Amino acid sequence: MVVVEAIKVNETDDCSAAKARGSATRTSARIQKIKSTQDAIRRRQREEEAITKAEKPVKKQRVKYNKQKSVVASVLPSVLPEVVEKKLIAGVESVEEVKDGEKKEIVVLSPSKKPVGEKSAYSTVTDTVRAFYKHFLYYVQEEEKRCKKDEDDKKKPKSKEEEKKHKKDQAEEKKRKKDEDDKKKPKSKTQDEVGGRRQHKRPDLKALSSMLTSNNVYTPPSRIGSIPGVDVGHQFFSRCEMVTVGFHNHWLSGIDYIGASFQQEYPNYKLPLTVAIVMSGQYEDDLDNSEDVVYTGQGGNNLLGNKRQISDQEMKRGNLGLKNSLDQNVPVRVIRGHQSTTSYVGKVYTYDGLYKVDKYWAEKGVSGYTVYKFRLKRMEGQPSLLTEQVYFARGRIPDKVSELRGLVCEDISGGLENIPIPATNLVDDPPVPPTGCTYIKSLQVSKNVVLPSSASGCNCKGSCTDPRSCACARLNGSDFPYVHRDGGRLIEPKAVVFECGPNCGCGSSCVNRTSQRGLRYRLEVFKTPKKGWAVRSWDFIPSGAPVCEYIGVLKKTDDVDSNPENNYIFDIDCIQTMKGLGGRERRVGDVAMPSLPVQSDDKDSGPEFCIDAGTSGNVARYINHSCQPNLFVQCVLSAHHDITQARVILFAADNILPLKELTYDYGYELNSVHGPDGKIKELACYCGAPDCRKRLF
Repeated sequence: MVVVEAIKVNETDDCSAAKARGSATRTSARIQKIKSTQDAIRRRQREEEAITKAEKPVKKQRVKYNKQKSVVASVLPSVLPEVVEKKLIAGVESVEEVKDGEKKEIVVLSPSKKPVGEKSAYSTVTDTVRAFYKHFLYYVQEEEKRCKKDEDDKKKPKSKEEEKKHKKDQAEEKKRKKDEDDKKKPKSKTQDEVGGRRQHKRPDLKALSSMLTSNNVYTPPSRIGSIPGVDVGHQFFSRCEMVTVGFHNHWLSGIDYIGASFQQEYPNYKLPLTVAIVMSGQYEDDLDNSEDVVYTGQGGNNLLGNKRQISDQEMKRGNLGLKNSLDQNVPVRVIRGHQSTTSYVGKVYTYDGLYKVDKYWAEKGVSGYTVYKFRLKRMEGQPSLLTEQVYFARGRIPDKVSELRGLVCEDISGGLENIPIPATNLVDDPPVPPTGCTYIKSLQVSKNVVLPSSASGCNCKGSCTDPRSCACARLNGSDFPYVHRDGGRLIEPKAVVFECGPNCGCGSSCVNRTSQRGLRYRLEVFKTPKKGWAVRSWDFIPSGAPVCEYIGVLKKTDDVDSNPENNYIFDIDCIQTMKGLGGRERRVGDVAMPSLPVQSDDKDSGPEFCIDAGTSGNVARYINHSCQPNLFVQCVLSAHHDITQARVILFAADNILPLKELTYDYGYELNSVHGPDGKIKELACYCGAPDCRKRLF
């Protein structure tokens, strides 16, 4: 998986990191005046001088080799012993070596390459998965509405005729289920019979169907071998997610195979051909010994029931595909499913790498029916399966904060947050805690800033449930922007989100107050070797969940222009994002704009207000930049409806695993930062993302 990192300028304290904030690029007057420190400038100059010398090509070659070595890990020695042949088998680059008189095939995994200016395969996979979860959360909201309607209908008093009709419908439903049981054709609890067709109620299946219909899924160059953008250890949170990126094309079946109808696309292979299998306990005869797998073929089992065999298996479809994979020496992707409370389906699926089918046979299974067994062996030269979840389960996070290695502060918030935020430092000697900042939990207002008048709010009672009658929901396009699942998740990024405020009749449990409930996840501030302080989560964070608000002192942008040393300024550029000014990516969505200032669309005077977290701020000030971040910036209005003074909330853009660093895009525009001499300043970016721009500014 891609490790998302970010850059900070190393200086005397944590207030030295360059923090031009926003949801997209900006070129305000304040940013033009940001001054890099002399130490940072001298380091940049030394690096540039070194690169321009003869060491430059050597350095580039060394980086490329290290990247390959990190993928292959310690399986590949620096010099292969007696390489016999380098070949491309089924789209997988491999070499054969002779060791102790025995030939062994080793996979050589090269990093995904992309033409300059184009998206990498990693970005394409990420964007596709994000699109899936946008559809998924939309259908979650639809399902929540349906369930709410059913509950309301049950509470309504029924007339005698309605009660009679209800009992009749119940009797018919009971008879239908009995008939199905008699035919031994169990029906999924997630489906209804409508008009002779099955209509899915599961939001993930609806989301998948919607993406397939609109052709928004990712189609890899070849279904055989590795899929670009998905490395060993990548985790999927459902079968449907795998289907959207072409990694495993069946949301229920454990075997993914290329059928005979694709013969023209794969003329050099005998089809069907199995390309991927899921090990998730679907069959009672499966055996899993990590490097070797004995996989039970498909067919004959009760997939939707107790998973026991109810008939003999046949040598066709996926079973024949596995046999053909053996005969044609084609690798098979193996995905392991394991129980997880973080996934909405109760399982997480981890890519374990490429395997080769070693042999197959038929035997009587546990239930007495004929089953086919396939033994697969993991190809050498692949990294060991050590996912973030495995590390987390093994106890890298202690039970007590005091047990953390390198602990320098048990709670940087000093008890202000409802969850302690520890700080660790394994870099400095002696280790030092973050300094130079007073922690605050709520936004402070500068003396010369006049706050707008309070919004009137909605008249809902208890909790807002009906978007048709809720005044706040109508501002969001006649619907709530959040779903109830997982404590509240934003369905998709919007130009602005209108939440319920202090004058609304609803309470704190209202779903339209999701971002106002404080920290929900255990966060840690930690020191990095090159980037200064950073933030990671101990908990799994689902996509769309609010992580934290950017807190500081609300000021006029002009008031901070005279202080170029303060680099913790977040411009509130909601208007610029709405209009797509300054190169920003315009966000779509039907939202009301009651307080949008009148100004020319082709003229950007820059944000009027900003949040200064230089000397007073919260945990958000320590979050680093990445060119491919896992957080996004969302402007939120609650107490008032003045867009120029919107709250700034950081939401999860992806499903974020425990211990992953949290990052967002600072939004610098290249060549936008000038020094006192008027010359353009440059600062390299080390975020490590596949599509890294190589420069922060």
